[in-house]
Amino acid sequence: MPGYSLGIKELDDYLGSIREGTNLMMIGPPMSRKDELLDAILSHNLGADDGVIIVSTREPGERVLEWFTDQGIDLSEANIGVVDCVTKTLGMGASDTARIKRASSPVDLTGIGVKISQFFEDFLVKKNLGKIRLSINSLSTILMYSNLQTVFRFLHVFTGRVKAANGFGLYVVEDEMHDAQTIATLKQLFDGLIEIKDIGDSYAMRVVGMTSKPTPWFEYDIIGTEIILNKPKKP
Repeated sequence: MPGYSLGIKELDDYLGSIREGTNLMMIGPPMSRKDELLDAILSHNLGADDGVIIVSTREPGERVLEWFTDQGIDLSEANIGVVDCVTKTLGMGASDTARIKRASSPVDLTGIGVKISQFFEDFLVKKNLGKIRLSINSLSTILMYSNLQTVFRFLHVFTGRVKAANGFGLYVVEDEMHDAQTIATLKQLFDGLIEIKDIGDSYAMRVVGMTSKPTPWFEYDIIGTEIILNKPKKP
């Protein structure tokens, strides 16, 4: 089927196929398992014709890849590349590998951009893959080190690259770390949002901007690569 999907049946039923070139912001409170949610979405229908690029500002590249291995994904067959913004900040002298490229830190947007571009070249030009997913986890970490205008310009380039490549982009934001103006500025770059909210002892999610009205809220749980939704919650 053309386009992309989240791999979450209830939401995919509402959304239909997500058109190629779509960029989504995933925004929610801390501790809402956004990392697991992001990885589960990225791993959905991961076939030989798919490329995944993950910019990690939270975990070393090896740990990111370990999650996919733990879910039974054969990394020797999967086209997964990680831009690791963590290892060098810890003073560790690890070098680049075929699957992990190291940026000096989350503030090094030029270096991060070069590493993303290298994976785009590898996946789209050398391997001629049909689909590509780009994720940044998280924009909030990058914003701690760079001003909004610099980050906006950086994102404008790569959301544009995703559109040009008919790809799918997912970008994580901590909504309690930024003022309303920052969020409003960032939203200009995205086609829609995956919104997450606290509902007491759990969390709920919905998608906004992809259809004429937002999807219902769904409480969710995550088991490995499976995202389980319970009945819709009222906003």
